Amino acid sequence: GSRLSSGSAVIAVNVTVYKESNVPVTLCRGVKDESVSDRFSTRSLRWLHGLSSAKRKFAESLNEFKFQCIGDAETDDEICIAKSLQEFASVLKNLEDERARMIENASDVLITPLERFRKEQIGAAKADSQVDQVRQHFYEVSLEYVFKVQEVQERKMFEFVEPLLAFLQGLFTYYHHGYELAKDFNDFKTELTISIQNTRNRFESTRSEVECLMKKMKESPHEHKNVSPHTMQGYLFVLEKRSFVSSWAKYYCSYDREPKRFTMVLFDQKSGGKVGEEESFTLKSCTRRKTESIEKRFCFDVEAVDRAGVITMQALSEEDRRLWMEAMDGREPLDSIGFSVIKKFIHAVETRGINEQGLYRIVGVHSRVQKLLSLAMDPKTSADVELDSSSEWEIKTITSALKYYVRMLPAPLMTYQFQRSFIKAAKLDNQEARIAEVHSIVHHLPERNRQMLHLLMKHLANVAKHHQQNLMTVANLGVVFGPTLLRPQEETVAAIMDIKFQNIVIEILIENHERIFKDTPVPGASQQNSQLNTPQKKSTENKVPSCSERPLTFFYTPPTVEKVEKRDSVALNSSAESIHANAAVNSNNAHGRSLLGSLNCSDPELDGSLKGKRNRPKSL
Repeated sequence: GSRLSSGSAVIAVNVTVYKESNVPVTLCRGVKDESVSDRFSTRSLRWLHGLSSAKRKFAESLNEFKFQCIGDAETDDEICIAKSLQEFASVLKNLEDERARMIENASDVLITPLERFRKEQIGAAKADSQVDQVRQHFYEVSLEYVFKVQEVQERKMFEFVEPLLAFLQGLFTYYHHGYELAKDFNDFKTELTISIQNTRNRFESTRSEVECLMKKMKESPHEHKNVSPHTMQGYLFVLEKRSFVSSWAKYYCSYDREPKRFTMVLFDQKSGGKVGEEESFTLKSCTRRKTESIEKRFCFDVEAVDRAGVITMQALSEEDRRLWMEAMDGREPLDSIGFSVIKKFIHAVETRGINEQGLYRIVGVHSRVQKLLSLAMDPKTSADVELDSSSEWEIKTITSALKYYVRMLPAPLMTYQFQRSFIKAAKLDNQEARIAEVHSIVHHLPERNRQMLHLLMKHLANVAKHHQQNLMTVANLGVVFGPTLLRPQEETVAAIMDIKFQNIVIEILIENHERIFKDTPVPGASQQNSQLNTPQKKSTENKVPSCSERPLTFFYTPPTVEKVEKRDSVALNSSAESIHANAAVNSNNAHGRSLLGSLNCSDPELDGSLKGKRNRPKSL
């Protein structure tokens, strides 16, 4: 005992020896239950294997899932959404591959060193339990025993902690790899969120249009039934010019759009029936007759391909003339009044209210809009209209008047004739092919229509440059002006489903207005680009549109609006989290969140649209 007193002070375990008793010696207190760590390690690895297998199955399910498509084409946003599940599956598989490598190394790094330590070191310490049987050798081996116990305690400091550190290092590598993947995935996640948001907005707009059409069909089902094989038919008065006198004769006329065939039969009012032979010709053009150029009202001129001269006809009413001109793709006798009014409106908006929030979304009072238009369109009072003063005419009244004027033209600014061509161009896969095709079609528009369209697109591009202040991005303006400039001739469900492509056409015109309107289209460029396209349904390598190409659509509308127009309304039902996730894209973090309560888009200025159809602007 005296020989051990100097060295036993540094021993970290209790060594108790009684020569005359059978009390067992206590060695390596705290390491008796060696199987606990084994069971824990085995269960942990088994649990990790099960988790990895479940995640791999989940990734395979995501990779095999396919969205069903309704329609003949998909937008870039819908393609992006369809590919998102495959991207999710790829990320999960990548993470599970890293987990598998971590689990494979766990046995060599953690379990094997611990097992070897338990068997070689702790097992050797257990041998001291035989001290009771070899008590006579105790004094000879006591120093060796004390040294061994001390060695075990010291080796615990590194041989037990070192494998744990190696295991944790592998775990940290796994999490760091996941962090890097999350950073790489962030751009795609942002683009996907924008695509989902825009698709949601278009869905709300399309749904409101369909509901409006259903309501109209229920209220007046006969108006939506095509009971005649002719596009348009009815009575018209035809001006017949003779040698010294001109007279008006009543004809029963019909027009078929597809062959452009116009047929008319002389009608005798006295006999009360049709008389004379049937005359028919192929229509070349139809133009509204200026009121001051003839003493009769509701007149329009028709030119024929196989007949010389101009035929002047008179409809029964203004509404009847509008229907005839729409059926025959009639044109307005464009003059300088319409251009001067639009230029005056644009100048007032750009000088006074270019930064006003919700520009072209917030609407003015309908009566004030009608008054402004009537004063501006009247040659006698147009010079007296002063738009530079905010006290008399508000910005929302001016913007509503501009939209109302363009919308109420007898034919849309981009004409019924080229409407389907524009829609087909928007459905092309390749972005450059879309631009080239739209470029080519625009240069086939009538000259005055193209000039007015250029004027509007240049103005809207200027509005979009200030989107951080007015919240009107290119996508927002496409939603506002798409159904106006590409108004369908007939309200059908098929036409409503094309609204999202109308919006894309307007976005292309705004973003590329300098190239489209100033440069002459290269012959055959659109055909060369279209040959590179594949059908959208089969495309799996389409480039996801960038944030600048497909900006997030969100608008500001005051909580107090008088009425809501179905055509332009797009309700943003997104949650606050969705808007917050995209606030950085729109550079409106703080202000955008403060306006979440009023992100409903409405355009109520056309509540009296039926009334307005009878009083369309006379010209551009």
